Amino acid sequence: MALCVFFVTLFLPKQARFRFEYEKGKTWMQKDLYSPYNFAIQKTNEEIEEDKNEVLNSVLPVYQNDTELAENSIEAFNSEFESKWNGSGIDNNLKERYKSLGNKLLQTIYTRGMVNPVLKYQRNGTNYNFSLLNKNVAVQLNTADAYNTTSALKYIKEQIQNDPQIKSSDWLLRLVTNHLKSNYVYNDILTEKLEENALNSISTTRGMVQKGELVVAKGTMVNAGIYQKLESLRAAYEEDAKVAGDRRLVLLGQLLLAGLIISLLMVFLYLFRKDIYADNRQISLILLVITGMLITLSWAIRIKAPSVYYIPFCIVPIIIRILFDTRLALNIHLLVVLIAGFFVPNSFEFAFLQISAGMVAIYSIKNLIKREQFLISALLILLNYFIAFLGISLIRDGSFTDIEWLNFVPFIFSVLLSLLAYPLIYAFERMFGITSDVTLMELTNTNSKLLRDLAFKAPGTFQHSLQVANLAEAAIFKIGGNALLVRAGALYHDIGKIVNPQFFIENQVRGINPHDSISYEQSAQIIIQHVNQGVEIARKHQIPEMLIDFIRTHHGNTRVDYFYQSFLKNFPEKFVDENIFRYPGPIPFSKETAVLMLADSVEAASRSLKEPDALSISDLVERIIDYKLTQDQLNDSDITLKDIDTIKMIFKTMLMGIYHVRIEYVLDN
Repeated sequence: MALCVFFVTLFLPKQARFRFEYEKGKTWMQKDLYSPYNFAIQKTNEEIEEDKNEVLNSVLPVYQNDTELAENSIEAFNSEFESKWNGSGIDNNLKERYKSLGNKLLQTIYTRGMVNPVLKYQRNGTNYNFSLLNKNVAVQLNTADAYNTTSALKYIKEQIQNDPQIKSSDWLLRLVTNHLKSNYVYNDILTEKLEENALNSISTTRGMVQKGELVVAKGTMVNAGIYQKLESLRAAYEEDAKVAGDRRLVLLGQLLLAGLIISLLMVFLYLFRKDIYADNRQISLILLVITGMLITLSWAIRIKAPSVYYIPFCIVPIIIRILFDTRLALNIHLLVVLIAGFFVPNSFEFAFLQISAGMVAIYSIKNLIKREQFLISALLILLNYFIAFLGISLIRDGSFTDIEWLNFVPFIFSVLLSLLAYPLIYAFERMFGITSDVTLMELTNTNSKLLRDLAFKAPGTFQHSLQVANLAEAAIFKIGGNALLVRAGALYHDIGKIVNPQFFIENQVRGINPHDSISYEQSAQIIIQHVNQGVEIARKHQIPEMLIDFIRTHHGNTRVDYFYQSFLKNFPEKFVDENIFRYPGPIPFSKETAVLMLADSVEAASRSLKEPDALSISDLVERIIDYKLTQDQLNDSDITLKDIDTIKMIFKTMLMGIYHVRIEYVLDN
């Protein structure tokens, strides 16, 4: 507990918290709020973005006039002209005319300038202004004032075609265009520097609120303007608290809150789950989950995550529900959200979203039967977030068109991250020796090695275990309890019979009974030993202790009556030590282990019915369960007389179905 409180308070943000809660579109219910000091009104993100766009539009892209490029291009044209003229087949008398026209065209284009437009400045394909640097002198031009590739080619074609002396226009056109390059070159480095300087000059504030000025009056609707004033005041207050506030007192406040929450958790465990309260491993696991989630929240706040809703808060209730129970999961989730609410904006909205999502997470996996329930649970959590997000947005804005749907993206990531609960559950099980419903599901698979051995070596016992599992599961489901735990316990309760399967009547071949050749005491001890042998086999195969409890308690401390009565009948003169014929116990100490004992005894006894009918089955169930009561086998289990009546009814109905008993109806004449 001390470590949990220490780490939580160590990592939580250490600034004083603005005392007022407010939401856009809601009425200010507090007293009139006056500014305690001068503060600047912060611009909204939309306003800042608008200013950025305006500034960027005002910054002209910078181009440089590359005069060397123009000179080199014309020189290269003349060289290539001389080398290709002799193979052109054109009359030599026209050589100077061709060369002169080519030079004139290139000179004209480079004098006016040729520019290659940058796509990001061409809004809707239009021309744009730019700054041209020519020998460190800047002039403002428009791309329409210079040639581009298309307009330059068009100009060259027109001039060549309009000259009557030019006969091979295509030859000259190719030669000129080969040396056509943009001499107005875009300078991205200088342009970006100008844009950066312009962006840095943008003011993030608009106006001031003077000390003593009314910020918001009681009963006033918090509109966009007032909301931004409140946001600015909150930011100024928290920034001022970082400088002027006493961090030690902030730490003390956090220590008190964290200590109170953890103490409430301990009180809850002491009053309602003393089994967990007395187990340091389980308490350590719970505190580790709480600490981990709150440290994750602190980390997100420290790195200024875009939204705290990226954090998968529903992992906590899912893990606690799977490893423990619904009530504890809900209690812990509430406590975690209460602490987190002190350090997130719009804490009531945050608490509503997270508490409702946590409740959906817990309810959706109340009875974990299939792995696909994790995915179904995730979808239900997402649906809850969507409905809550939509409802809050409509309350705040009163319009569908004003809903900022991008703000829902963090919830999607949060739900996806909540699926990490599955591997975390496995890790916690191994680290803390806890058995979850997921593990119980795996253990109830009859293809597991231990159950396959039971089916092969003791097939009668295996079938008996299946029938007991069906009876016990149906009964516990009706009276309330962990049906999956009972089923798993029933499948393994007689696993010790693998050692000597032939000594148990359900595995014996007709006419062969090994008990006939040994004494009654030896027979009783072999029968009794299957409990201890089952415990040893289960531990060897790393079966969880909660299932081993079913092996230890399914006979309680009752006697092996058949061999005990046989001994008394055949040796009336001998002294008998009753402990030789009695199981070591303990008696069942939970509702689940008690139901298994009753199901085991009733199912075994039902096999002795020669002609089962409704009356004989009813008498059998009544007799067996009443005998367990008189033998005080149910004293330690939290089971009521009403539960026992329900169990009797379930057993009778199911046994009649197993033995295909027809219910006789008496018709009135």
